[in-house]
Amino acid sequence: MKTTLFFFGCALVLSTGLLMSGCGKDNDNGNGGPEDPSWPTDSVRTVIGTLSQPWEILWGPDDHIWLTERGGRISRLEPRTGTLKPLLNVPDAVQNNEGGLLGMALHPDFKTNGYLYVVYNYNKGNAYTEKVVRYTYKDSTLSSPLVLLDNIAAAGIHNGSRLLIADNKLWITTGDAAVPANAQNTGNPNGKVLRINLDGSIPADNPIANNPLWSYGHRNPQGLVLANGKLYASEHGANIEDEVNIIEKQRNYGWPNVEGPCNTDSENTFCAANNVKAPLWSSGTSGTFAVAGMDYYNNDRIPQWKNSLLVTSLKNSRLYQLKLSGDGLTVASTKEYFSGKFGRLRDVCISPAGRVYICTGIGNNNDKVIEISKPE
Repeated sequence: MKTTLFFFGCALVLSTGLLMSGCGKDNDNGNGGPEDPSWPTDSVRTVIGTLSQPWEILWGPDDHIWLTERGGRISRLEPRTGTLKPLLNVPDAVQNNEGGLLGMALHPDFKTNGYLYVVYNYNKGNAYTEKVVRYTYKDSTLSSPLVLLDNIAAAGIHNGSRLLIADNKLWITTGDAAVPANAQNTGNPNGKVLRINLDGSIPADNPIANNPLWSYGHRNPQGLVLANGKLYASEHGANIEDEVNIIEKQRNYGWPNVEGPCNTDSENTFCAANNVKAPLWSSGTSGTFAVAGMDYYNNDRIPQWKNSLLVTSLKNSRLYQLKLSGDGLTVASTKEYFSGKFGRLRDVCISPAGRVYICTGIGNNNDKVIEISKPE
């Protein structure tokens, strides 16, 4: 699951990718929302409804939801009562359109060391820039900021940026910062999945010495989760082909030369020459959904969601279930839930008890965290 604290359809198949276009998605009564009898209305509730553009929600070892808001605020949310406790307004975080305070992760030994990691955009001189910073949580406050990674270009669009701690490493997704060529430049940190040690140093087994790069050719990846030994990332397409990818070491994911699977003459030529990996799943050529945060569900509480990636979408304002095959290498089926019910959906996290939490990304201090759970 995406709790970064611990590690705890009829489809057209092309390589390892699946296209949704033309597939019967087996939607629950069209929407799969609470109006569906299989989803009792008393199993969906609003935890809080006064947030401003939350970006990250994750389940902490204190049984609270930890969240960031793009304006710079880090908070803890008590999920039963909806009580919000702001901890810090990051002093140099600057919100610019899609930029601001973005991803967050908690150290596996958070209860002992209090280490909390965030990635955000700020003004470095005249340059809008992205950096990864570690804070220390103690006595209900966050202090002692330590910059672990800096000088990543930022922009009003395409900043990424999800954090995940897995295999004792910190993984960071970055967008192309509105310069598509960045994604193919292995000397540039934009348009990548990056991998660093938890102290900010570069792992000795990274593909390129003294370089945080793990994979490249990404446009704007905003979801990241480890499940069954595989690293999955969700990524915004341009006008077509949102993607979910299985991230592999030193692989090229094609952007801007390839969108979705390699299915045109020019794409096939580029893919053959550049070791491009096809997506696990794509929204197809009919449009994009603006897929955002993602988590892995494998709990008995909602049995029909077991062994599934749950992916939020902004433009399509719904939750996608990508049911995985047993080996996790293909998508066996897809379903859609809560279509238009809550508005733009930014992120999702899962409690150890199997309750699912989604947050909206609407703005105007009306954003929500919503709990989805079958009754006890």
